[in-house]
Amino acid sequence: MASLTKEIASSSSSSVPFSSTDHPNHYKYEVFLSFRGEDTRHNFIDHFRSALCDKGIETFIDDKLRRGEEIPAALVKAIEESRVSIIVFSPNYASSRWCLDELVKILECRKSKGQEVRSVFYKVDPSDVRHQRGAFGKAFATLDQHKHKDSMEKWKAALTEAANLSGWPFKDGEYEAKFIKKIIGELSTQVVNPSCDLHVTEHPIGIKSFSEEVCKLLRVEENSVHMVGIWGPGGIGKTTIAKAVFNSIRHRFACSCFLAEVRSNSNDLAKLQKGLLVDILGDSTLEVSSVDQGVSFIKTRMRKQKVLIVLDDVNHSSQLQKLVPYPGCFGPGSRVLITTRDKRWLIAHQVDEVYQVKMLKDHQALNLFSLNAFKSNAPPGEYLKLSQRAVRYAQGLPLALIVLGSHLFRRSIEEWEAILDSSRREDPHIEIRDVLKISYDALGADLKGYFLDIACFFKGWHVENAKPRLDACYDLKSVNGIARLQEKALIRIDDDIIWMHDLIEEMGKDTVHQESPDELGERSRLWSEDDVNYVLTNTTGTNKVIGIQVLTSNISLNAKSFSTMKKLKYISIIPIIYYESFWRNIDYLSDELRWLEWPHCPLQCFPADFHAKKLVNLNIHRSSIITHLWEGYKVLSLNYEQSRS
Repeated sequence: MASLTKEIASSSSSSVPFSSTDHPNHYKYEVFLSFRGEDTRHNFIDHFRSALCDKGIETFIDDKLRRGEEIPAALVKAIEESRVSIIVFSPNYASSRWCLDELVKILECRKSKGQEVRSVFYKVDPSDVRHQRGAFGKAFATLDQHKHKDSMEKWKAALTEAANLSGWPFKDGEYEAKFIKKIIGELSTQVVNPSCDLHVTEHPIGIKSFSEEVCKLLRVEENSVHMVGIWGPGGIGKTTIAKAVFNSIRHRFACSCFLAEVRSNSNDLAKLQKGLLVDILGDSTLEVSSVDQGVSFIKTRMRKQKVLIVLDDVNHSSQLQKLVPYPGCFGPGSRVLITTRDKRWLIAHQVDEVYQVKMLKDHQALNLFSLNAFKSNAPPGEYLKLSQRAVRYAQGLPLALIVLGSHLFRRSIEEWEAILDSSRREDPHIEIRDVLKISYDALGADLKGYFLDIACFFKGWHVENAKPRLDACYDLKSVNGIARLQEKALIRIDDDIIWMHDLIEEMGKDTVHQESPDELGERSRLWSEDDVNYVLTNTTGTNKVIGIQVLTSNISLNAKSFSTMKKLKYISIIPIIYYESFWRNIDYLSDELRWLEWPHCPLQCFPADFHAKKLVNLNIHRSSIITHLWEGYKVLSLNYEQSRS
């Protein structure tokens, strides 16, 4: 690896990372339509504008401005404030000086502002527009060349330039509805709304070559239905590759859907089915009342659609059977891409191809590590050997490289040596987990609590819902704690949702498990329904338990259930169904309790000696049998009335 620094430096200067182009969202209109009214206003343009509006694409159409010698300032401004201009060339387009001036202005904005310009050739040949010949040329010839001698060459050049741009030719005999649907599909995915591209990754090292290899297996040009699996261990980049592939080819399909976190949401397959159907069919009012109904919809409603579907993080064959039952469910040319850690699900579902994700090569791994450890493509000379050691330690696994690099950022050589010496194992899986745990071990007490709470309770939650719970339980403010965990690459925030990589989540939950491998009541956090019921039924909780959160269909209690948990700060018991299994009282609740969330609470009253001085939230809405709370202090910072609504 001695020559890796030079290799990275030379390659980074000559290539552009594989990523989506960022487009600033400062346009007033998505589309500006330039057209010849007498040819198209009451047929093609009317249908085209309606289709654009149906897709929510803000469109400017000149149907109110008065004609004059020059195009008015309002029209010029509309062109400048549009993301993309579409020129509809029709047989009489070139007979209008107004249209030609619009065209010149549009092309000026293309050069000066980088705006997209596309052409529709409506019943005219692109070559006739390019060379001003045929019926199109005759229309152009009707202009008074003497009167417009200063503009003629400019107009000719503009017609030639526009005809050479990417566009859509329409000929007599074609179905307008089908033609317009094709244009709308390409516009909505490729041009008008590039911000709909999925965020791939901050540093897409190696992603371009990996995604290109997957695209070859997908055989997008073929008209058959094709299913491909992406297989590899957690943290290797399967989801990242799938996102890159999705962004690069989705414009080729009439409809597309990226169904993320399938494994995490597998307890509600009907919800996943609805997400898939809404994305593909575009019908947000569609309801899926059961998994069986969802399967029926998928089998019958997509058979004529050319679709691109990505199922991310599948961990059971039943998910595939219920979401993408078999190739015949989808129209010709459709593609299904599946990511999973377990190859057997792909084999069982008889996918056409399986792509095994490879670890990063040494120079790629050092590049990715350096971008996180030094914010540059290569390590400084004095850190090179230590960086090479860290890269070997992470074994080319992208997630481990990112986490370890982020942890070592701005640390001294002595600190690097101590960290890399701190954990050495022979089992590669344990070693990778140790790499991830290095960042956790270096956290302060409150940040460790934040991390474990997110891993066990709050992954996938909206930030604003998790913040008050964290604020209630720790001195460290949640805005600071969440930001510091992001800096450590232990969590990420996407669209205000808290996300954590599966491997990091597993490491956090395993940390709690290792607190007491054999005794559930000796663990700091309980989140499994079976575990919670065991501890509450058998009264095995101890002072070690500080948090309980569970979605449950049945909760088992006795009077002493909470009596041995003196340090309990957080209780969130959410019934999936309303239960009537316990109608008595409990003898004890911890005076350390900060957050109590228990809709349909089955208690008649709380312990009389409960001291609620630290309680900041009480949510017991729809708890119809509670007759009174507790004796004494009841002044708390709660939102009780709001929680009832």
